[in-house]
Amino acid sequence: MKKIITTPNAPAPIGPYNQATLINDTLYISGQIPINPSTGELVEGDIKKETTQSMENLKAILQEAGMTFENIVKTSIFVKDMHQFGAINEAYGAYFNPETAPARETVEVANLPKFVNVEISMIAVK
Repeated sequence: MKKIITTPNAPAPIGPYNQATLINDTLYISGQIPINPSTGELVEGDIKKETTQSMENLKAILQEAGMTFENIVKTSIFVKDMHQFGAINEAYGAYFNPETAPARETVEVANLPKFVNVEISMIAVK
């Protein structure tokens, strides 16, 4: 059975999609960009801060679904500039135990929603 997961602690969708969908024990989280949910403003100017905000948005959705970053099995990171990979990796890595970190790909793209520098999506399993 499909269950929609939403929380005010992460940004509202900016299109025809939901923050996350839970099917059985698998949670599919839509890509999160660095929008501060309490202000609705983009976090800009520092890729580590942008990545951290995206991760905090993902954390809020995970918590709403009763999960943590330990439940993540797959992550996709989309970046505007692969030269920022090291800084993104540093901020992202702070949320995971290296021994149990999920599978991941990082892809450079031409543009992202609202022309941000990073977007991160995840799949989690209970």
